[in-house]
Amino acid sequence: MGQDAFGARLAAATAARGPLCVGIDPHAALLGAWGLDDTVAGLESFARTAVEALADTVAVLKPQSAFFERFGSRGVAVLERVIADAQQAGALVLVDAKRGDIGSTMAAYADAYLGDGSPLAGDAVTVSPFLGFGSLRPAVDLALATGRGVFVLALTSNPEGAAVQHARAADDRRVAQVIADEAAAVNAGAAPLGSVGLVVGATVGRTGVDLTAVNGPLLAPGLGAQGATVDDLRVVFGDDLSAVLPTTSREVLGAGPGVSALRDAARRQIDGLRAVIG
Repeated sequence: MGQDAFGARLAAATAARGPLCVGIDPHAALLGAWGLDDTVAGLESFARTAVEALADTVAVLKPQSAFFERFGSRGVAVLERVIADAQQAGALVLVDAKRGDIGSTMAAYADAYLGDGSPLAGDAVTVSPFLGFGSLRPAVDLALATGRGVFVLALTSNPEGAAVQHARAADDRRVAQVIADEAAAVNAGAAPLGSVGLVVGATVGRTGVDLTAVNGPLLAPGLGAQGATVDDLRVVFGDDLSAVLPTTSREVLGAGPGVSALRDAARRQIDGLRAVIG
């Protein structure tokens, strides 16, 4: 692909634009709040407005693929345009698809979301490791080969997640710790950050999982509408927040549909995070 590693590009983007990822989550209620119909036309208007307002302002945009996929091929076509337009405006794009499978199927998902030439390939994709971290190898390998990244689910904010993520592996480590350690092994020696990140909810509190050696970005959803504040980041991640990438959706998108209002909402979030993270 001829570009720097994702971890390095992400570090540069957050240094320049601030440590914020904004989700593009065009669910029916939000379309309605913007005065849009719950149709492909409404989806496209919403998504293109969000890109216009935010892609030249925030470091990372995170379209949630499910809200596009629910409209079938026409919705996926809108997602493809969102990815291309956001990247053209300078934002990194994290496609929130949470894919996970084994063997050739995982390889096909990797081709779709990480392969050069795929219209669904952003700069990174979210993946699920709960078929075993090793099942993600096709995605990890392709991401590293193309200068893209993966964000691996590790400690999610939904209450059901704890039953799996805090379960004990055969060596008595928590499953989430196993995931963190596997990511750290891939990222070893990378500077300033590796390209295998983790998803760790900003609302999960103290976890008993050591994230200090991951050496990759830590995506922290949950700011704003889900209840987390910037102060909660220190509870989850400790004093060193340099690798943390907070993400919010409704806290910014709720300011729409005006482009200026959306941009101002994002800048307020960035200013608040810079005061805590730097």
